[in-house]
Amino acid sequence: MGTVALAETFESHRRHLLSVGYRMTGSVSDAEDAVQEAWLRLSETDPDSVRDLRAWLTTVVGRICLDHLRSAAVRRESYVGQWLPEPIVMPMESSGSIDPLEAVVREEDARLAAMVVLDNLGPDQRTAFVLHDGFGVPFDEIAGILGTSTAATRQLASRGRRAVAGAERPTPDDEHAEAVGRLMAAMAAGDLQAVLDALHPDALVIGDANGTTRTAVNVIHGSDKFARFFLGLINRYGPQSLLALEPAMVNGQLGFYTHGSPGDETHPGFPSRVGGFTVRDGKVSAAYDIANPEKFAGVRLPDRPAP
Repeated sequence: MGTVALAETFESHRRHLLSVGYRMTGSVSDAEDAVQEAWLRLSETDPDSVRDLRAWLTTVVGRICLDHLRSAAVRRESYVGQWLPEPIVMPMESSGSIDPLEAVVREEDARLAAMVVLDNLGPDQRTAFVLHDGFGVPFDEIAGILGTSTAATRQLASRGRRAVAGAERPTPDDEHAEAVGRLMAAMAAGDLQAVLDALHPDALVIGDANGTTRTAVNVIHGSDKFARFFLGLINRYGPQSLLALEPAMVNGQLGFYTHGSPGDETHPGFPSRVGGFTVRDGKVSAAYDIANPEKFAGVRLPDRPAP
């Protein structure tokens, strides 16, 4: 196979490989790095010796992503506050030119809440579960990646499966959008009771900034604390804090992105951030405030070009 034909064949698998990489690592930047490294390894291999190129590339990306996962586990030990996956942020309306990441978030398994659950798995558990249950890689091949036995790999996947089974399935997009819209309208009105009515009683706030800016360092539990936390932010940063929010698709469902605000004489400024939500029983059950700029590799908005 010639170089041009090989490159075209590889490109036909790019979206699949990005999906593997993102679900394995929760990181757009790590997923893209893994795909690029897979291409380099393929270009140094005799493609005619590869019986099933898609399967071969999936295994290669899996092996590279496992290294990223283990490295991230070390970084998390010194991380300030909570750790959330890198969000994939797209415009509300498709531009017509398909970004490969857009295909990744068409699947419910890439919704933000699902990615948060995966982020709580250990590297080996996550690798075994995602590669087998998500992409059909045989256990014996995954065992080769992990350097363990097939039986041990089955057990790892099983434990991952049990952990993920407790996660709620995403709500339909229209129901999700309606619940988020109702919450945002209530916050804009500054109506505490309306905010509480828009929240699930067990609602959570999870912030991720790694000390770069103000957010919830610890998880906030309960609708009352949730409501008072966000209304307090609006009071601190002023009405412009809501006006600065740009509706966007965050991992395939309604959320927001803001470039931040410089502040004014009475209110401090704040930097860029991404907001995502989970909805349960028609009410917002979690808000994810991602403000660490190192996690914005997946922001794909027209005035913020891809890195």
